[in-house]
Amino acid sequence: MKRVQFKHSPVPYIFVAPQVLIIAIFFLWPAGQAIYQSFLLEDAFGLSSQFVWFRNYEDMILDSQWVQSATFTFFFSIAVSFLSLMISLFLAVRANEVITGARSYKTLLMWAYAVAPPVAGLMGHMLFSPLIGDMYFLLNYLGMDFDHAQHPFDAAFMVTLIAVWKQVSVNFIFFLSGLQSIPKSVQEAATLDCRNAEKRFWTITFPLLAPTSFFLLIINMTYAFFETFGIIDTTTRGAPGGSTNTLVYKVYMDGFRGADLGGSSAQSVVLMVMVFLLTIVQFRFIERKVHY
Repeated sequence: MKRVQFKHSPVPYIFVAPQVLIIAIFFLWPAGQAIYQSFLLEDAFGLSSQFVWFRNYEDMILDSQWVQSATFTFFFSIAVSFLSLMISLFLAVRANEVITGARSYKTLLMWAYAVAPPVAGLMGHMLFSPLIGDMYFLLNYLGMDFDHAQHPFDAAFMVTLIAVWKQVSVNFIFFLSGLQSIPKSVQEAATLDCRNAEKRFWTITFPLLAPTSFFLLIINMTYAFFETFGIIDTTTRGAPGGSTNTLVYKVYMDGFRGADLGGSSAQSVVLMVMVFLLTIVQFRFIERKVHY
């Protein structure tokens, strides 16, 4: 019996080649360089280097500032992810129920999506400024004794609030799309079966949003780990005393400001592994409860 062989066209490979090239240049090659440099002890100018095996990793783990940054990043990412998801879900549900002026409501809630993280950080810095900040005056008027330049909790509160505000619009768009994709017949049947709107939402509507929620959870965790760099840099720069240093910002400070190329490379490798393991945990355990 003669086997039929089809001719393979090179056209699909040509279309895929630019994307593969971009991934190789901007991800695989820098990742390989970071792994290689994490085993080196280099001078500030990169003129000489010494292979030191795992010394950079040992120094990183024993560094109290790195432990402090890792702890802050952990709680910061959880707070930003869950607060932004909760607020955006609430706004999406309310906006989905609006009949008159729905486009105006949706536009007002979406516009922050166009604001870049550094711009959002600059706006937040002005709002919390002791000289002209309305939020600063409001919080102190309420008796909170707010001072983000001196109090670590106040600084963490400020950057968390700014990061949540920046991410709410992105989550809102996806949640609203998910709500509008639920068939009308399902919603009408749910209304007949359960008159309690709150119970109907948590037992019927929210489970149907599980795929969207799972996707947004991954996106928000990644956002909190990496994309909040611009917010930290334009507001606190890790102050006071490094209490608001995220791991990615500490990599920048040690590598570009401190000229510790080997140490910052080791930190970036550990950060990459942490995000990779976090993604595996999310897909391995959380996705099991998602019904598509």
